[in-house]
Amino acid sequence: MPHLHIEYSPDLEQRIDMNDVCKAAHRVMTASTLFPMAGIRIRAFAADHCIVADDHPDNDFLAMTLSVGSGRSQADLKAAGDQLFAAVQSVLAGPLATPHFALSLEIREIDAALSWKDTPIHARLSRQ
Repeated sequence: MPHLHIEYSPDLEQRIDMNDVCKAAHRVMTASTLFPMAGIRIRAFAADHCIVADDHPDNDFLAMTLSVGSGRSQADLKAAGDQLFAAVQSVLAGPLATPHFALSLEIREIDAALSWKDTPIHARLSRQ
């Protein structure tokens, strides 16, 4: 269950291609042995309404939350987070070069007893 949720300020799409952000994250996640291919989900959504910091009109943000199932070591998750964050930083080099941008990543571990799934994708990909 490596699900990456990306939320961003709507004006950011005028400055970067959000598909490039998603592809960069996907490359890192699929290259890692930590995340099963069938469980990877990357979703990006613009915040319809937001105020960033001091409400300066040039302010933008991109906030990532990676939800993973339990069982991975903190060291492994930290290393994967470092790689994911660096890959997205690279795509967002332009906005990050300004004083009006905020980038974040948080990894959350999901308790298996409190997570329900019905995903035939797993069966299909395990046969390949």
